[in-house]
Amino acid sequence: MVKLSQKIELRIEKIVFGGEGLGYFQGFAIFVPMTSIGDVVEAEVISVKKNYARALVTKLIKAGKDRVETDKITFEDFQGCDFAMLKYEAQLRCKTNMVKEVIEKIGKLNAKLVLDCLPSPEEKNYRNKVIEPFSQKKGKIISGFFQKRSHEVFEVEENMLNSKLGNRIIEVFKMIANEEKLTVYDEKKHQGLLRNIMVRTNSSQEAMLVLVVNTKKLEESLKRILLEVTQRIPELKSIYLSFNIKKTNVVLGDKNICIWGEKTLKEELFGIEFHISPTSFFQINVPQTKHLYEKALSLIPDIENKNVVDAYSGTGTIGMLLSKRAKKVYAIEIVESASRDGEKTAKENRITNIDFICGAVEVELDRLLKEGKQLDAIVFDPPRKGIEESILRKVAEVAIPEMVYISCNPSTLARDLKIMADCGYQVGEIQPFDMFPQTSHVECVVLLSKLDSKKYISVELPMDDMDLTSAESKATYKQIQNYVFKKFGFKVSNLYIAQVKEKCGIKERENYNKPKKEDLKQPICPIEKEEAIKDAFRYFQIV
Repeated sequence: MVKLSQKIELRIEKIVFGGEGLGYFQGFAIFVPMTSIGDVVEAEVISVKKNYARALVTKLIKAGKDRVETDKITFEDFQGCDFAMLKYEAQLRCKTNMVKEVIEKIGKLNAKLVLDCLPSPEEKNYRNKVIEPFSQKKGKIISGFFQKRSHEVFEVEENMLNSKLGNRIIEVFKMIANEEKLTVYDEKKHQGLLRNIMVRTNSSQEAMLVLVVNTKKLEESLKRILLEVTQRIPELKSIYLSFNIKKTNVVLGDKNICIWGEKTLKEELFGIEFHISPTSFFQINVPQTKHLYEKALSLIPDIENKNVVDAYSGTGTIGMLLSKRAKKVYAIEIVESASRDGEKTAKENRITNIDFICGAVEVELDRLLKEGKQLDAIVFDPPRKGIEESILRKVAEVAIPEMVYISCNPSTLARDLKIMADCGYQVGEIQPFDMFPQTSHVECVVLLSKLDSKKYISVELPMDDMDLTSAESKATYKQIQNYVFKKFGFKVSNLYIAQVKEKCGIKERENYNKPKKEDLKQPICPIEKEEAIKDAFRYFQIV
């Protein structure tokens, strides 16, 4: 057992879900952030639990082969990016392994379902939305990010994740703000003007500046300063003031006023034009978003002839992309303002085959079906908390044939996939996407297909008592049948198992589960049951 503040030496063995390195000191598990596999470090213990401890690196004794810098060891050294100490190939490898770990441990699924994480087109400067808090250091206005577990601002001159245009706008504003000697908000005293700065950019290299201030009204002097920024940055198309006088950590205030330029930025995805305001949700990494959505849409077979539900639709980004290919789209969103924004965007883009529905997903699914609507597929892109179990069970209850799940949290994805597998859905290949290089975050997309047991018949043939082959000794037919029924919700016969074994080249005992006559007609194992049986073979290590 280790003690608090004790300095220990250990080797990092693996990167676990969440991005921290795992090593062992005298057999006791120690989690150490900002490390890579193979690192030998001196670390100071900062917390001790019953079965593990956490520690921070104080010295890098030997660098692992995946580390990019040997003289940087802290969160702040890498601008708050918890994977920036890793070479990019290693980041991708770690993300793949993290997804595999939770899919196997939480989802109780085969880790082989997880494909290699796809790289981002841009490894740095990919963020189209930048938010930095202000602070004051030795009388100078600075901005950056909060230090870990602190509200102290760590200054960053050139943030590696921010768009280059965003970095430039922030630097110009700080230069003018220092010249004008503006005050900075002190959250303890609840005094001072400047709270946060937000910059949003688009693919056309145009920008929106949002300044968050601790005041109720627009001061002419502040407006003059902001207009001066537009003279120095011609790419600026819009300036907002956000008035936030509350004692809160929420960035934007309730009142956001456009004081110069256009009210929204325009961004295009797959030929659809979206209008982005200070409060709009839009994907941070647009080039990679295009790849992610293209993959998600391609998973639905014969989509042009199908009616698709966009659940948790928000302003309908995915729904409108679906509308370009699907026969009909129903975009369900419980927040009324977001649903209205989606209707507006659809109208501006002359999209007529999408209906925006304001309400709860499980309620609206029932209503649509009672109205006689055919629902062929459903797409989910939920927040990090995942999908409520009641909604998943409603999808299974109404037997929507296909479900595409886009996830920003592999652990809740794994939890939800287990629920759907138990409800009779087959989980397809899971494709991770690196949406946020230099960080431990990863997104995934997967197709789930409903297996309808009513379409199949079960033929039971008796087993005999002959000796088992080596392959058969790994699992009995009954164990395979129980596994398939528990996971997929339908029965498989001994005959079907024998047919799949023959296909896989597994030697059966002589005449076992084979017809007595050559011309005897047999039912052929359906493809869905064949895949389920193969899944059982993999589970029991028969193949």
